[in-house]
Amino acid sequence: MNARVFALPDLGEGLTDAELVRWLVAVGDTVAVDQPIAEVETAKSVVEVPTPFAGVVAALHGAEGETVLVGAPLLEVSEEAPTPAPEAASPEAAVPGASGSGQVLVGYGTTDHATTRRRSRTTASSTITAEAPGRVVPVISPVVRSLAHRNGVDIAALHPSGAGGVVTRRDVEAAIPRPAPAAPAAPAPAAPGSSAVDPRTGLAVAATTPFSRFRRTVADAMVRSRSEIPEATVWVDADATELWEARRRLAGPGRAPSVLAFIARFALASLARHPELAGRVTEDGDALETFDGVNLGIAADTPRGLVVPVVRRADRMSVRDLDAAIAALATSAREGALPPADLTGSTFTVNNYGSLGVDGSAAIINHPEVAILGVGRIIERPWVVDGAVVPRRIVQLSLVFDHRVTDGGVAAGFLREVADAVESPFAFLVAEAPGTV
Repeated sequence: MNARVFALPDLGEGLTDAELVRWLVAVGDTVAVDQPIAEVETAKSVVEVPTPFAGVVAALHGAEGETVLVGAPLLEVSEEAPTPAPEAASPEAAVPGASGSGQVLVGYGTTDHATTRRRSRTTASSTITAEAPGRVVPVISPVVRSLAHRNGVDIAALHPSGAGGVVTRRDVEAAIPRPAPAAPAAPAPAAPGSSAVDPRTGLAVAATTPFSRFRRTVADAMVRSRSEIPEATVWVDADATELWEARRRLAGPGRAPSVLAFIARFALASLARHPELAGRVTEDGDALETFDGVNLGIAADTPRGLVVPVVRRADRMSVRDLDAAIAALATSAREGALPPADLTGSTFTVNNYGSLGVDGSAAIINHPEVAILGVGRIIERPWVVDGAVVPRRIVQLSLVFDHRVTDGGVAAGFLREVADAVESPFAFLVAEAPGTV
């Protein structure tokens, strides 16, 4: 019996390996083309890997928790698989007339029915049926399912708190059994020369926690940014009172867009006049590439750590469009459900560290970009207006930029334009083309 070997493909992130989170199939199972067979964690996200072969699973390579190199064998599928009986077909089967796979993984082909199958995977196949007849509990995020699997949580027994009855990470974490706290034990004296005592501090080492794959990748990116980019920072305090009070009227009917969406729109307008700040230094360091448009990165704090989802061609979007895109990406990022394609390719990043309750930050440029805009919290402060001290809503804006690309004059000009728009949003609307809101 011949078997075809499926190797871990290039996940489209420039990475060389991935951690095997969970097998979705077992030896002896019958699989179809484009059926997800495993969940793997890369430095950016958890993704489901589909098989390019149909047949019977002959072998699984790697145990859950192990690291698998790109190009190394992942799965073996027998070519002499029996044809699945019609009654065994799942609800994920292809719908007649569907065409085009749209798989985000590269390195192998897909079939015409893959789009329908993958869409079903994020809806119907992501539901886990409870033992009670007729009850299904939707679970969209593979991270949530993996967390429940590792901790022995029965998803079907949970009460979903997410929109549309979706089980969230918080639901699973709340159901994880917590051991009863043990009575504190008296610390045992360390023996002379014991490795449990740090010789640099003289203190006992309480724990050594290895960095996760995600944290190692973030650390590498931060070190590379600091070591390669001669960065400089300019900052300014801006009076955001008018924007704070007027954004509902500026937005028209419906929910008012966030202040972040307005500031992003202001920055995009200024980047059209300062495209070098949304460019990239070439690999040899001898030239600057600028682009026709801006892919806007939005720094997001998630349970896994800092990620930067990307709003593609954000320069074409209105404030309302930006608000909707940012909100959707932020939600997916917190749930760990972003595909790799949504975490790469940004050309300029906005970091709203004000959402963390701080006023300012010396942000690190998101390599290989050349600048990052920081937004602090908006807080009432005493402010001088027409010679009188009055309470105003003030926000601190900062721009960290690559000094190889430009000088302080350009950086200050960009930041001043953004601050002026924050302070006088109506003047911005008059100057910009209609439709920016």
